[in-house]
Amino acid sequence: MSITYLGLESLRQLRNIPSLVFTFALPIGMLLLFGSIYGSGGAIDHVTGLPWIVVTTVQMAGYGGMMAALGQAFTIVSERSVGWNRQLRLTRLSGMGYLLSKVTAALVVALASIVVNIAVSVIVFHPPLSFAGWAMAALGLWFGVIPFAFIAVLIGQFAKLQYAQPLFMVIFFGLAILGGLWVPLSVLPSWMTNIAQFVPSYWLNRLGQMGAHLQGDILAPVLVLIAWTLVLGALIVWRFRRDAARQ
Repeated sequence: MSITYLGLESLRQLRNIPSLVFTFALPIGMLLLFGSIYGSGGAIDHVTGLPWIVVTTVQMAGYGGMMAALGQAFTIVSERSVGWNRQLRLTRLSGMGYLLSKVTAALVVALASIVVNIAVSVIVFHPPLSFAGWAMAALGLWFGVIPFAFIAVLIGQFAKLQYAQPLFMVIFFGLAILGGLWVPLSVLPSWMTNIAQFVPSYWLNRLGQMGAHLQGDILAPVLVLIAWTLVLGALIVWRFRRDAARQ
């Protein structure tokens, strides 16, 4: 993987205004709205035991990080449609290096979104949480974002340009709802809660909450997220080798 290409790719993502609206502006706007409604008065969420504003911040930071990671799908699909990935094969950058650069760039932008959301919450709402709690919540969310970067690569490898956006929206909205990133799962039907425990966004949210608590058994969320990453990684390698064999 080329460090130069990685730097250019990360910078390009941070200069993509439409992408930044959904990755930074939208989750921050929702944070300010929901934080003003539910985060005042130091109310405690009876499910997590955390202040509502902390729960909301973790949700919106997770949403922003997930969006940043999944957004790489559009970049890969667009570059495939114009043959840019084939052009890159003429350089020293390998095909797998190209895909790893996309994953790494997604994680860089995701971390920026997570940190910015937490910073806005701390500045505006002054949540009753220690620096260590916020740091561990951010690290938990960042780790939880990894499978979504792989999902983005997989979408980019399979989807055609005209179908990429609807496919992306279905996956994104489904994961956001089942992960409890928009509304608490406690207000949803029990069957949705049961399904949610099989999707990575649920464990992304849980890992962020455990980090904020500075306690909890993180083994389950870590194992589930690693399992998702390994399965997705295997599919990506299979698809890459199949495409390479055709060319």
